[in-house]
Amino acid sequence: MQKIVLLFFGSTIFFVLLYRWCPVYVTPLMMIRCVQQVCRGEHIRLRHHWVPIEEMSDALPVAVMASEDQRFLQHHGFDFDAIGQAIKERQRGKRQRGASTISQQTAKNVFLWPQASWFRKGLEVYFTGLIEIAWSKQRIMEVYLNSIEMGDGIYGAEAVSQLHFGYPASQLTRANCALIAATLPNPLKFSSKNPSAYMLRRQTWILRQMKYVEGDMERMRK
Repeated sequence: MQKIVLLFFGSTIFFVLLYRWCPVYVTPLMMIRCVQQVCRGEHIRLRHHWVPIEEMSDALPVAVMASEDQRFLQHHGFDFDAIGQAIKERQRGKRQRGASTISQQTAKNVFLWPQASWFRKGLEVYFTGLIEIAWSKQRIMEVYLNSIEMGDGIYGAEAVSQLHFGYPASQLTRANCALIAATLPNPLKFSSKNPSAYMLRRQTWILRQMKYVEGDMERMRK
């Protein structure tokens, strides 16, 4: 048992340190989706191309922070205010909101599987703590933007930009970035290529929120 525990901690720390510098070319979710496609008798769809964050539009990190985690630069992996609010809303019987931070989503995307359980949530907390210690915020954002699912068989900013907009991620406009961010709660349901009226309303909201995020970033630099 002791050897198993040592192997677990040693291997997980090794891969977290490895991905501090090395691109993440494949994730468990990508493999799971490919297996699901084969089981349904479909051709494998896997579009993913790693690019450094410097080769993405500057507006893209701002858009995903505005949409998913506006306190990303301030917290250490967990937004306890958002968690508390989500618990209160659940107790009141309101529509459940997500409280996962970008750091938590990155940990889940790179090291774990999508199906929710208390066991997976515990591992998610563990990996979130590791990457917050070992990686910079910029690196967490870079891995997130390269590994997150952004459509059916589409992973990362470069792939979705090329397939949905016809140009590289470096040329994405603010509106493009807001539209991509609008899909992230459910990229298999929502499309940045053929946005619904709901998606366009959400895009408008994100564009407004981006101004507040940029203001917070500017204040933090001073």
